[in-house]
Formats: sequence, structure tokens, C-alpha cells
Amino acid sequence: MLSEIKTLAQTLAPRLIEIRRHLHAHPELSGEEYQTAAYVAGVLSSCGLHVKEAVGKTGVVGELTGQGTDRRTLAIRTDMDALPIHERSQLDFASRIPGIMHACGHDVHTTLGLGTAMVLSQLTESLPGTIRFLFQPAEEIAQGARWMVEDGAIESVDAILGVHVFPSIPARHIGIRHGALTAAADDLEIIIQGESGHGARPHQAIDAIWIAAQVITSLQQAISRTQNPLHPIVLTIGKIEGGRAPNVIADLVKMVGTVRSLHPDSHASLPEWIENIVSSVCQTYGAKYQVNYRRGVPSVQNDPDLTKILEAASREAWGSDLVRIIPEPSLGAEDFSVYLEHAPGCMFRLGVGYTDKENYPLHNPLFEVDEAAIMTGVVTLAYTAYKYWNY
Repeated sequence: MLSEIKTLAQTLAPRLIEIRRHLHAHPELSGEEYQTAAYVAGVLSSCGLHVKEAVGKTGVVGELTGQGTDRRTLAIRTDMDALPIHERSQLDFASRIPGIMHACGHDVHTTLGLGTAMVLSQLTESLPGTIRFLFQPAEEIAQGARWMVEDGAIESVDAILGVHVFPSIPARHIGIRHGALTAAADDLEIIIQGESGHGARPHQAIDAIWIAAQVITSLQQAISRTQNPLHPIVLTIGKIEGGRAPNVIADLVKMVGTVRSLHPDSHASLPEWIENIVSSVCQTYGAKYQVNYRRGVPSVQNDPDLTKILEAASREAWGSDLVRIIPEPSLGAEDFSVYLEHAPGCMFRLGVGYTDKENYPLHNPLFEVDEAAIMTGVVTLAYTAYKYWNY
């Protein structure tokens, strides 16, 4: 089966590069992937898949049923949205939409999903069960997975695979992580209410800006002294609003940020822990406060059995030299984790880095990928799917 998958992928390689370049040149923002979705649906339909459009607002689902007797359904999820970044790569197929770019590789992800569907659609006689392709919108705003789940995209799914490109890993390599791959990501808003006054008489006011500074300092210090250092937490205040004039003490400050964590126990305790610190500081200096903590997406926790299947398939397909075991999780976030609340799953890293020129990081206006990675990703997904039913 592996040789058949590789042969088909190799034959399709020029077409897949063409697809990827088309998607790259025509990026769409989160929740606005209308043309991308129509393009995806057209390719899937041409391969004979049963296609549903407008799933999760702008998502697409394609289903392929093999001729075997295994009743399990395996899903493969790829995301489609781009970022509000103006591309500076100077590629012939660079974004034609000013201010929008596939700087996170979702054009490659979409191509991998389509390529895997194109390959497996020609091997249905050898396909034991059903495979469902989820082309998801709005990953960059961490909403699309929930939209897809709410529209029933994950119903009757027994397991799910995901992939994300990684420029720090060379093309043709696969990165596999056992256990936690990414962090839980939550949103934080803190409002400090003081009392306005003259800048020359601070003792007659309650300075919300100064108190906000104490809150930020206390939170950062408390992480290192009250949280388990083996359970990483990152708290970043990314935006502060407050004040009216240079000589007026501010009475109101609003801070917003993100909180990342890996361990479930730490994640569960964070809202109360943060509020206790903010309350203590504000009480000391006579200010009022409001803490708004919104749960975002949970941590991606790779299923042990599915990860073993993926690793076995990858080593068999490419040899151990091209398979890397990722030693540490990332504190980045991925809403692929939302699907894992409904079915076991595994996400892997696909190397897209060049070995002969500089590689730029994800979300950079100069980000590029080595397109040799496309065949690697398609074969890995297709063969892992086959191994899932034959493990």
C-alpha cells in the first residue's frame, strides 16, 4: 500500500504545487474563506467525495468511504484561513490581496488535505473504513473548530489527525510529539478603577496607571514563586489603555492579554489565582477592579495509540533519519484541541524549512516553504490513515 500511495503522490506532485500556489495567491481572512471553500469543494467533488459546504460557516467537509468492512471513521483536519499580514516575499505567486497573506502555512495545510483525498480516492478498494476531511475556517481566531463541531462535523468520528508546517524543521522531515503538543490559551482582561486627580498632587487621587503597573509586576513575580515551575505558565499583557492627559492622574486602566499553560490542574486554577493577586494589590492601594477571564482553547494532547500509529507509519515511509521526536511542547495554541474533546487525535509537525537559504518564522511577511514538503505530508497522512485501520 505504501508504494501505491507514494507513486500516486509523486504523480500528483505538480498538480498539488499548482493548487498550493493558487491558494497562496488568493488568501482570505478568518470567517471569510468563501472562494477558498468553493475551490476546495470543487476539487473534492471531482474526486468523487461526498461534499458538504457551509459547515462551520465557511468550512467544507468531504467524506470518502472505502470498500472494506471497518465501520470506524477517521477524520483529517486542515485549516484554510490566512492572516492580516502584507506579504514581502517577492514570490511569483505572492498574495494578490494587499494586507492578507498565508503566513502560517494554511495554504499548504489545505493542499495536504486535498492531496490526501486525491490519493485515497483512487485506492478505495484498499480502504477499510471511512475517512472524513475537515477543511476548517478561522483557526487564526480560534473559533473555526468550535463552529465545525457545532455543525456536526465531528459526529461519528472515531479518531482525528492534524498537521502543522514548521519552518525550523527541514523539508522532508516529520516532527512527532508524544503527549502535550501545544498549550491551552485563554484571554484575560483586567480593569483598574481609581480616582482622578491633579498630576502634582498624587496623594489626593488613586493612580490607576501606577496600580496597573503593580498588578503586572505582582502577576509576573507570583508565577515564579507560587506556581509549580514544572507546569509552565506564560502570562502576557499585550495592550494597555488608560489616561487622558500628562498632568491628570488616570482613574481607569484597561489591560488585555493572553495566558498560556500546559498542565490541566494549573489551567483550572488560573482564574481564581489571578483574581486573588489583582484583588490584593487593588485593596492595598484603594482601587476597585474587574477581572474577566475567558477560556480559549485547551491544550493539544496527542493520543498515545494514534501517535504510535503515526510514528510507525512515518518511520516506515521515510526511515528513522527523517522522523524527529519533539522533546518539548510549544506554548503556542491550536484549536485542533477542540476536536480532541470529542475524539482521540494526534497532530504532527511537517518540516518545510530550506537547507540552502534563510528560513523565516511563522507569521512573518517573508515566510516561505520548501514545496518538497507537500509530497511528504500527503504520503504521511494517507499512509497513517491506512495504518489506522490495519494497526
